[in-house]
Amino acid sequence: MQRIKSPDQLVAESGADLEGHGLKRTMGLFQLVCFGVGAIVGTGIFVGLSDSVAEAGPAVVVSFALAAITCVFTAFSFAELGGAIPVSGSSYSFAYATLGERVAFLTGWCLLLEYGVSVSAVAVGWGQYLNELLNSLVGRQLPAALSSPPGDGGVVNIPAVVVILLAALLLVRGVRESARATAVMAVVKIAVLILFCAVAFTAFTSDNLSPFATHGLAGITSGASLAFFSYIGFDAITTAGEEVKDPRRNVPLAIMICLGVVTLLYCLVAVAAIGAMSAADVASQPAALSLIVNRVTDSTLGGGVIAFGAVVAIASVVLAVMYGQTRVLMSMSRDGLVPRVFEHVSPKTSTPVANTWIVAAVFAVPAAVVPLDVVINLTTIGTLAVMAVVNVAVIALRRRNPDLRRSFRVPLYPVSPVLGVAFCLYLMYGTGWTTWVQFAVFLVAGALVYALYGRRHSRLVVSTRERAAREA
Repeated sequence: MQRIKSPDQLVAESGADLEGHGLKRTMGLFQLVCFGVGAIVGTGIFVGLSDSVAEAGPAVVVSFALAAITCVFTAFSFAELGGAIPVSGSSYSFAYATLGERVAFLTGWCLLLEYGVSVSAVAVGWGQYLNELLNSLVGRQLPAALSSPPGDGGVVNIPAVVVILLAALLLVRGVRESARATAVMAVVKIAVLILFCAVAFTAFTSDNLSPFATHGLAGITSGASLAFFSYIGFDAITTAGEEVKDPRRNVPLAIMICLGVVTLLYCLVAVAAIGAMSAADVASQPAALSLIVNRVTDSTLGGGVIAFGAVVAIASVVLAVMYGQTRVLMSMSRDGLVPRVFEHVSPKTSTPVANTWIVAAVFAVPAAVVPLDVVINLTTIGTLAVMAVVNVAVIALRRRNPDLRRSFRVPLYPVSPVLGVAFCLYLMYGTGWTTWVQFAVFLVAGALVYALYGRRHSRLVVSTRERAAREA
């Protein structure tokens, strides 16, 4: 028998928890949009741009657009599901309500890549821009041995660990405080990227755009797979379903606003960067945005401002994505699929304190010792797999619960979710066969964890047995 939780059951269970010792609805639309921007804009554009340019050349703009199109189709699906099932579990809960417990567990397992491992990946890039900032302020940098991971000239990345611990400290203080901090940081980093565009466009040279598609369609595809990392996080909005005011309206609206703002900003930044400095030069610079501004202004002050924006941006991503990871684990814990320690909520702060510190401790380790490029592709393929599942879940929910209240409906159904799946698979193909092998091993490990622990401890089965015993 397929183990499925109805949407009404998921919402009822989260509501029952809210009335007791659980989460509180404190986030409005503006805070939710800032939370979404905070989860998206960070390492991908400030650090990962050079990797995408190395693959696609000046056609990196097309790569960003292709990645955005993939996100748009999936964003429609997230918006419909987030409005219909406004709970904290995001993709995990959506899969549980449509495709069954086994798929839900593996979806939650993949979210460890999207939220957990990406925290490590994002934090790795923090030290690079922190050094740029320190260099512009005091003319000094942290020793490479203590600010870069092995393989990138370092021994242990201390700044990466520090930013994760600071984010955890803020998260355990309360959602209201975290949301305020994220809102401030989101405004700062958008302002800094707009400033970058304004400066870079003054040095725009059309010759830098030719030849345009340096490595052809294959390069654009590989660039899009890497550029997709820059968009990871918009779905974290749906993990706030139990802490948002009027979630059926605000969750879908925030997803659309965030994706529109971020896509426009990314394309402008990519064009400005390539126009101001050749693709070959951008491709070799992890902190390319600061370097471009330094060259254009012929000083280190402008680059320092960009570095400050990057430090703020990456910190806000760590904060928002860690939030998403803890809420997914909390939902899985409620269902008995992971240990109960992850569902405990502090009556004082209304936050999952133990959950947050465990997540921080576990993912600070790879952040300290793993190079950025090792985890970007694995994070990307895991996220794309989750998004493919979400597009399938929309179709399944329409068939299983056609009369369910929906505050947003996917346009051009079922063409839109089908295209969403197709684009996800296309970008997954672009990550390369070694990433596929790593991902396959990761899925096998998840299946074993479910078989040995999750399936046996599932509360859905326990409650079903108890109900059958009472009826007997």
